[in-house]
Amino acid sequence: MRIVAENLEQAYESAGRRLVVLKDISFTVEPDEFVAIVGPSGSGKTTLLGLLAGLDRPSSGRVLLDGRDLGAMSEDERAAFRAANVGFVFQTFQLIPTLTALENVLVPLELKGNGRRADIDRARALLERVGLGERLDHYPAQLSGGEQQRVALARAFANEPAVLFADEPTGNLDAENGAAVADLLVELNRERRTTLVLVTHDPKLAARAGRVIRLEGGRIVSDSGPGVSRVGPQWSAEGAPAGGLAAGGTPPSDAGGAPEGGAA
Repeated sequence: MRIVAENLEQAYESAGRRLVVLKDISFTVEPDEFVAIVGPSGSGKTTLLGLLAGLDRPSSGRVLLDGRDLGAMSEDERAAFRAANVGFVFQTFQLIPTLTALENVLVPLELKGNGRRADIDRARALLERVGLGERLDHYPAQLSGGEQQRVALARAFANEPAVLFADEPTGNLDAENGAAVADLLVELNRERRTTLVLVTHDPKLAARAGRVIRLEGGRIVSDSGPGVSRVGPQWSAEGAPAGGLAAGGTPPSDAGGAPEGGAA
């Protein structure tokens, strides 16, 4: 799925001040691409991911997924579009505690109504694919952090999404489990030809991406995509004019102070 971000800005009112979290964000992600979004805490990475997935609306600008303008959709329309096309892996897993691993993976499948037997078979196969075939009936509290993340991955891939967004998919894992999850993301991306966009602080995971976009102070400061200058604040690309940064490339001073969760 092709993703287009056009002149995105996200700002919030905080204690009587206008807090600019993202400014002048423009880029295009082509179908099947694997893109890592990196940058220091408070640079706007998680906020950007939420906008791209249609979980939030930008203050200005627009996001197009497969040519569809998310901002022009109603909340119900966006939810239906996400259910059919988008997978999302949250940093905190977001598993339903009262459901087993199998039942958590079944949730998006049952919303599509493909048929109970077929859904169960697919959910089982996905959990076996991520090495949890023996843990189907375990609840999240009975699973390790790495196992919960693998359940979240299986759930995200349940509907064979055209695009998968992942927020720090290895952030809460030890080195061994983090490497295993990274392998799964890369393998599933290649096998399913799913566009993959993830936020990460993990340099090893970012190095496996075909493209790295770096944010600082709510702005793009480098993009390793084809035809894009890799250095300096006055970066430029097709669809992302060199004027995308303010003169001198100085990031807004208040963006770096964004609250945790608002602009990770």
